[in-house]
Order: sequence, then C-alpha cells, then structure tokens
Amino acid sequence: MTDQAVRFPERESMEFDVVIVGAGPAGLSAAIRLKQINPELSVVVLEKGGEVGAHILSGAVVDPVGIDRLLPGWREEEGHPFKTEVKDDQFLFLGPASSIRLPNFAMPPLMNNHGNYIVSLGNVCRWLAGHAEALGVEIYPGFAASEVLYNDEGAVIGVATGDMGIEKNGEPGPNYTRGMELLGKYVLIGEGVRGSLAKQLIAKFNLSKDSDVQKFGIGLKELWQVRPENHKPGLVQHSFGWPLGMKTGGGSFLYHLEDNLVAVG
Repeated sequence: MTDQAVRFPERESMEFDVVIVGAGPAGLSAAIRLKQINPELSVVVLEKGGEVGAHILSGAVVDPVGIDRLLPGWREEEGHPFKTEVKDDQFLFLGPASSIRLPNFAMPPLMNNHGNYIVSLGNVCRWLAGHAEALGVEIYPGFAASEVLYNDEGAVIGVATGDMGIEKNGEPGPNYTRGMELLGKYVLIGEGVRGSLAKQLIAKFNLSKDSDVQKFGIGLKELWQVRPENHKPGLVQHSFGWPLGMKTGGGSFLYHLEDNLVAVG
C-alpha cells in the first residue's frame, strides 16, 4: 500500500444511472427531461453552491420556447419565475455626454425580445430544482465535484467530491472527511464556462480539436433595487460605445424585473 493510500482512505461510492455536475439551467433541465423519458432512471445533480441558484445572480432575458417544451403547463403554476414580460427594447449608442437611441429595425433578429421574459436565473434554477426533485431527482447542494473518475479503459465512469479538512501542508487534519465517489452509466458535465472538470476533459480527449479558439470577455453584474419612479417593468436596455473605443467590443445592459429590481451588467 502506498503512502498516498495510507493517508487518504478509499472513498465511499454511490451508483446512479446518470450523474450531472452543475445545477444550472442546463443540468436541471437535463435531469427533468431524463425523468420524463424514464421515471425509473436514478439521476443525481451535484451543485457546488450552498443552495441551488446561489452561484447564479445574473439577470437574463429568456425565450420561453425551451420551458414550453420542457414544462408545457408552467403558465398555470403559481410561483413560476417568469413574471415580467419584455415590453420595451431600447438600444443606445453612448457618447461622453449623451446617447443616441438606435432604431430597433436596424438591430439583428437575435436582439428582438418580443415575447421573452426578464428573469432572475437564480429563481429559475430554484424553480427547476423543485420540479426535478418532484420527479425523483436527487440534488446535492454544497458538494463540488473535484475529480473525474475513469475506468481501466480510460472511459469516464463518474466524479468525486473534494476532500474536506486538509491542512496547509497537504496532510489530513483533525476534521478530515474523505470525498464521495458518484458513479454513473452516463456523466453530464454542466458546470458552466471554464469549469474545472470540463477543462480536464477537453484536454484529455482533445475535444477542442478542429475548433476555433474560445473568446472570453469580462462581465460585471449586480442586482439593484431602485426607486419606484425610476422603475419600468419590462424594459430591456442595451448600450455600447463610450467609454470603450471603437476597436473594443463590449457594452452594458439594464433589465427591469419585478419588485423595483434592475439587473445591471
């Protein structure tokens, strides 16, 4: 037995049909759809946040076509998160001291938000989690998947959660707890942009071969509560221009939700 095996005992394991990493819209929608197709499947979702939605603050404008297909009766539900329909689209070009509103017909079709809803993605995820659990999906918040597990042939067979209570010197401390192995016939990685497991899998299986390089931007997002006289429910406003130069891509958004809330980014 190696020193590593002595210091770190074998993990306990649980077996499922499908293991999903990430309780975002993608992971939760997949879990719901799997149980709709076959209620007998055992499906588990791991979420690193302390609760579902804790790591998603982003305000968003959502086309309801996906929800219509996944949960056709959602409009009759009390408490669904799609409360604010888009009523006004505005596109502004900013200068140092003023702005010019651009006509909507000049914008590409993807910027047309007619029929869409302004939502909190955190609330959407919590709502989806309720549907998933009602179908029998197991959701484990507060458990971050830290390692991909492979069989002898190199195929992915599951993930492991991180060990807790490791000292600065790398040794187990007095409160040490070994992580768990969650084994699945299928493993779905939905941990978001530049997720740690996704990067490992992209490198190991060369998944980025024959693909363009990824493009990244820095995003800053906040949720504001404004005075009622400054709140316009259903307003979607995008802007670009100052203080960015003409050679620098970027812009900002203001999404007016319910309860005097505005998503700013």
